[in-house]
Amino acid sequence: MANQVPRVAGEEKKEKLEEHLSKIKIGQEEKVAEEKAKTTGFPYFNLAGLPIAPEVLVLMPEEEAVKFQALCFFKIGKEVRLGAVNPKAAEIAELKSRLEKEHQVTVQVYLISQHSFNSALKLYKTIPKIREIIKGVKISQAELEKYQVKIKTFKDLNKAVQGVAVTDVVTLIIAASIPSRASDIHIEAEEKDVKVRFRIDGILIDVAKLEKKVWPQVVNRIKLLSSLKINITDRPQDGRFTIYLAEDKIDVRVSCLPTAFGESIVMRLLRSSAASLAFKELGLRDKSFEQLRREVERPNGMIVTTGPTGSGKTTTLYAILNKLNKPETKIITLEDPIEYRLEGINQSQVQHEKGYTFAKGLRSILRQDPDVVMVGEIRDLETAEISIQAALTGHLVVSTLHTNDAAGAIPRFLSMGAKPFLLAPALNAVIGQRLVRRICKECKEEVKLDAETLSRVRKLLSELSEKYKAKIDFDKMKFYHGKGCDKCQSIGYKGRVGIYEVFTMTPEIEKVILSGSVSEYQMKEVAIKAGMITMVQDGLIKALDGVTTVEEVFRVIE
Repeated sequence: MANQVPRVAGEEKKEKLEEHLSKIKIGQEEKVAEEKAKTTGFPYFNLAGLPIAPEVLVLMPEEEAVKFQALCFFKIGKEVRLGAVNPKAAEIAELKSRLEKEHQVTVQVYLISQHSFNSALKLYKTIPKIREIIKGVKISQAELEKYQVKIKTFKDLNKAVQGVAVTDVVTLIIAASIPSRASDIHIEAEEKDVKVRFRIDGILIDVAKLEKKVWPQVVNRIKLLSSLKINITDRPQDGRFTIYLAEDKIDVRVSCLPTAFGESIVMRLLRSSAASLAFKELGLRDKSFEQLRREVERPNGMIVTTGPTGSGKTTTLYAILNKLNKPETKIITLEDPIEYRLEGINQSQVQHEKGYTFAKGLRSILRQDPDVVMVGEIRDLETAEISIQAALTGHLVVSTLHTNDAAGAIPRFLSMGAKPFLLAPALNAVIGQRLVRRICKECKEEVKLDAETLSRVRKLLSELSEKYKAKIDFDKMKFYHGKGCDKCQSIGYKGRVGIYEVFTMTPEIEKVILSGSVSEYQMKEVAIKAGMITMVQDGLIKALDGVTTVEEVFRVIE
């Protein structure tokens, strides 16, 4: 026993020495971090030994904390503090922006040391695994199936909402909207009652009515879900929540607007599946498909898609990005707002109130060494010029413009002040597009067109090139419509498809651009001479194929 005492004492002395050296090392690390904070402009904080509340930690999942080397450590009211080992990193700015949007808070970023981060990270292990903190509506598969059995038509939905508790009304309406493929839910207070409408395939449809007396409770339920202030009823508010399904989740953007008879609520349903559309599934065909496929595969240049709001421009851009999304390709997007999360792609959101505009964001993005850049929309000369320069210096730039058709893109660029001698070599392709409803396959039947409509169709198709006219038997043209059935809620349509016009750069088009002054009509004439199939012609070809109706094509285009 006596022989063991010196050995034990020696070990204790060694352990104390190691502990002392470790403390010195940690102290030096914290001092370095503190000095670094002074030069970076970020405040410094030491998280070692700091008790962090579980509800603050779970603002970020543990996997994200490890990935970004950052975590939330303090929250009071609407203020959140985020500690980051490298606060100047671009991904920290994106993380800060996302946390602010998701949790409706203001985030202050602090610089912390690696030791400080590692100490705080261990606190994740103290959160009980049974604890599940989710801000959203959980709809189980069983509930969905139950509602689908009970609600076959919108009449069934109208009857069902009259017989359930107020707290279940919102869940019932949301559950009914999912299988009906609604993109938006409108709940509007009127003088005598409350109207519920779904936007399905771009068209608003009345689906139910609620009694006026339950409206305040329904509004409050939606506001609670989306973290909005219940006591504010006289000014607009915006919020969001998430619907968690068995194998998917749907982000819901909520907008409240005061009206004469009470607040109007619109809920936009953003399905993650909408962002996974493949390029070949867009609805492009023949020459248009091949032209655009070639331009997308080029290493540099600019591809612009045009059309009004709701014409599917963003979906087209996402389909292009999905085609290009490979490990060897760096893709960065600049969006307003980010609607869908795309795996493998760096997405950034503009914040006009903080001065983070498309132009400023695009300048920063180009310093990140991207191969492909998506700009949500080109709205001004500065953004246009930076996009053109990026396209000329080895980047592939994809973006959108608000014009009626593809031909309108060139005059729009020139009216902004873009230089023709830079625009011409930068531009690869311009796309014009609209969305038309697909005929329901279950109730599709042939339909005869009246003489006036048939004459109009003949005239438009006769203007196609000889190559395409040869494929059409003008004496035996058949057209279809949907007569309405339970599968399509008696609408006759189910789903949507794009109709397109695409032109790529040719010597003739380049010559017109370099002239510096061109009207939309001149541009369209030159593009058609170069072989462009117009949107209305593409739509009528799809009508001949039984994909959509002639009535739908003319409704959308003219």
